[in-house]
Amino acid sequence: MGAAFTHSLAELRRSDEGEFGGKSANLGELLAAEIPVPPGFALGAAAFRAFVEESGLEGTISAALARASGGDVAVVAAASKAIGEAMRFAPLPDAVRRELEQRLDELSRVAGEERPPVAVRSSALGEDSEDATFAGQQESFLWVRGVEQVCDAVRDCWASLFTPRAISYRAQRGGPQAPAMGVTVQQMVDAEVSGVMFTCNPVSGDPSMVALNASWGLGIAVVGGETTPDDYLVSKITGEVVRRTVNAKEIEYVPDAAGRGTVRKEVPAQRRDEPCLDEERLAALVEVARRIERHFETHQDIEWALERGTALPEALRVLQTRPVTALPEAAPKVSASAMSLVLGTFGAVSRPPKQS
Repeated sequence: MGAAFTHSLAELRRSDEGEFGGKSANLGELLAAEIPVPPGFALGAAAFRAFVEESGLEGTISAALARASGGDVAVVAAASKAIGEAMRFAPLPDAVRRELEQRLDELSRVAGEERPPVAVRSSALGEDSEDATFAGQQESFLWVRGVEQVCDAVRDCWASLFTPRAISYRAQRGGPQAPAMGVTVQQMVDAEVSGVMFTCNPVSGDPSMVALNASWGLGIAVVGGETTPDDYLVSKITGEVVRRTVNAKEIEYVPDAAGRGTVRKEVPAQRRDEPCLDEERLAALVEVARRIERHFETHQDIEWALERGTALPEALRVLQTRPVTALPEAAPKVSASAMSLVLGTFGAVSRPPKQS
């Protein structure tokens, strides 16, 4: 297809980060390295720019950000609200919407399912680079179905560039006051288990270890602090499990039976204290971690899922990867994403789509 605004993930490489953002570019690199990644496509920053231009939002955004430049909390919050409301009421450009429909049709053919559920995730420019860690500054939406919900989720991703937290974060770092964003759209994985892993010990900096968190279902319960994941530390060299901490995982999020969004449910009592990962699963994850680290030639913070009802190796899917930043050599200083592991949280914000 002649695509002005989108690329399949398989087409992307690190050189595309400036237009499609780190998340999408890194997924393209994973596919090039034959790492198992859910199929999907990326929407470039050109779509965001076209949206702002065709909707006449540039003046609204510029004026609101100018008012917020002083850093007053209330003024920043008001500016964020004004921009968000204006963006959510503005339609996507027809050309962008057509490409989204075409890409979703392609994804349906690949999945063998009409309107398969997708994750719509921000891929902000510079978000997953080695020089800046913007993870968690923007939004992700899970179990989205159909072009209307995808368009809504794309708009909400774009609007998340202008949350009070994001505006203040960019101001503190001297980032662009008129940023742009790419968006990643991937087929959802019905995760029996999901988590994150680091190809080093993010606290000590030990490069011989892989550190993993894992919990039942989708990662939302951990992100929201509703459950504490299991924690593992595995030798990258010998495969020995150096540390294994199994916690009571009382809550999980699973797909809504209606087919849209997710639902929160209690984990059955007999499964709460069971470890999420056995030796076979741990070994498979550590091997994938090694492969990803070799490809990127630097330590990586990796988000992954194990598909429900599917055996290894097909069950394992890598959802994203980013460099581990500010890695300590021997000091206790920890990067922002590493700290999220220590606190028992995943590295990126994810939440279900708004329910209609």
